[in-house]
Amino acid sequence: MAEQWREQRLHTQRIYTGRAVALDVDRIRLPNGRETTREIVRHPGSVVIIPVLDEERVLLIRQFRYAVGEVLWEFPAGTLDRAAESAEACAHRELEEETGYRAGRLIRLGEFFTAPGFTDERMHVFQAEDLRPAAQQLDSDELIEVVPLTWESVYEKVRAGEIRDGKTLAALYLYALRRRA
Repeated sequence: MAEQWREQRLHTQRIYTGRAVALDVDRIRLPNGRETTREIVRHPGSVVIIPVLDEERVLLIRQFRYAVGEVLWEFPAGTLDRAAESAEACAHRELEEETGYRAGRLIRLGEFFTAPGFTDERMHVFQAEDLRPAAQQLDSDELIEVVPLTWESVYEKVRAGEIRDGKTLAALYLYALRRRA
């Protein structure tokens, strides 16, 4: 990173700690010498998984997202456990919990920051292959519908604006780049 852009943290105040995130208010010094605050959501990291059934089909899930008040089309995803869980272990766990499938093979497609203006969350993207049925094990607060779709119908849903979840769109992009390579 260019040093002339670096902001210096002077003080951190933790104002909230929850199950999955914490909220810090940092007092910082800008490169021009002025001071200001940044509100940062601290996140342990997350995964999104593209469960490929075969050349023609993929699994998506539908679930209600309270923050936006809508049912969304998404790829399965989840948060890394704070106990130093690896991204790959989290991907295996979340895939089985949310879809009821186990992956014989995971391929790492990349990673991205979800919203670097206010959170340090890093999302890891995996493609899951050689899927075999297992037991879906939803968390007590989850209600998820697992839907097999053709790739063409997935891309049509994107074009029609029906898939609006950012992590799912980013994962589709990384998947498409890998297929072109």
